[in-house]
Amino acid sequence: MQYAGKNGALLLLLLVPLLWDLPTILTVLELNSMMPVEGGYYKWVKRALGTRWAFFEAWWSWLYSFTDLAIYPVLFVTYISFFSHSPDDFMHVWKIPICLAVIWISAGLNILGIVSVGRVSLILSAVIIIPFVILFITAFSGHSDSFTMPVFSLRGVEYSALGMGIYVVMWNFLGWDNCTTYAGEVDKPIKSYVTSISIAFVTVIVLYLLTIYITQNSGIDFAKLSDELFPILGVKIGGQWLGALLSIGGMASALGIFSAVMLSISRVPKVLADDKLLHPVFSKQHSRFGTPYISIIIYAVVVSFMILWTFEELIVIDVILYGAGLFLEFISLVALRVKEPEAPRPFKIRLNTFWVGVLLLLPVAVYCIALTGMLSKGDGNHSMIYFALGALLTAEIAWRVAKWNLDASLKPD
Repeated sequence: MQYAGKNGALLLLLLVPLLWDLPTILTVLELNSMMPVEGGYYKWVKRALGTRWAFFEAWWSWLYSFTDLAIYPVLFVTYISFFSHSPDDFMHVWKIPICLAVIWISAGLNILGIVSVGRVSLILSAVIIIPFVILFITAFSGHSDSFTMPVFSLRGVEYSALGMGIYVVMWNFLGWDNCTTYAGEVDKPIKSYVTSISIAFVTVIVLYLLTIYITQNSGIDFAKLSDELFPILGVKIGGQWLGALLSIGGMASALGIFSAVMLSISRVPKVLADDKLLHPVFSKQHSRFGTPYISIIIYAVVVSFMILWTFEELIVIDVILYGAGLFLEFISLVALRVKEPEAPRPFKIRLNTFWVGVLLLLPVAVYCIALTGMLSKGDGNHSMIYFALGALLTAEIAWRVAKWNLDASLKPD
């Protein structure tokens, strides 16, 4: 809302998920139904495009996950600072210690395995949703007569601000392919993924739409909301008690998403090591829990340093890196339709291959609009974009090193 304005926020929230997320979800469901295996998108791209592009997919996903993971501990601290009399001083003193606690507690939970993460996620989901349901009931029961439908318009929104607004919405709705990396550990993965992703998508859309609608009608200062997040909205709608509930829900959300993302991405280095593209240490599994604990610990170490970046910088880098890997999944979907038209697909997009290609151009267009919008910023501060684009190029260097190691391992003694 800070970037798109009062009239543009709901419009972006309606359009971006349909253009960016719906084609992505359909792609993920079809590819996962073909190959519900550990490694997920890495294995899809490998089957469709070969090992080199599969390595690119894994490398970009690996890089994006570092920036993505670094966002949530900072959000956790922002939410908990609501309970302080001086949030700014609290952030200054406690940001690093609390972020580190979140990172390493989540790492420990991930080492315990998928069942532990899943059970905790179910509990945290209830803690997240219940405060928002109370917010909706309180808002509509006490202020229903004063609610008006905003005009859907982007008039007056600068192109650079539009780009950042799109990035924020894209970030809030990305990651539908993350959970496929551990499909080999899931009971009935095809049915489970179709059901869970469908429910999650509808739930997220409804929650965001209602929240933004209430926010727009509350008269709250958007800049203040950007700094203090949704607890300040709860205070305005229902009082201090509701702000506290939303703060607890925000902490639960940050902790739950962090643990889930770490669970998904920690499996990628293992499958790369299994293919001899990374050092064998990455394939080591915990003797008791069977989890890739070395990979999990490495993630925790790297993210512990990345929490110093700003929220906006992390989001832009995150989406640019994620989008590059996602586009390889789109290409893989079309390639497998052409190469293996008769392969079993329990879930299949009900379009022929040509129209599937047209459908997949929609998220590509959203990605390009957001990127060019950010590049049009008048202040000339494009460092995070150049960093992300440079990070994409490191995939070729990493591939050459990995290929050299692979060739060396295959040579006879």
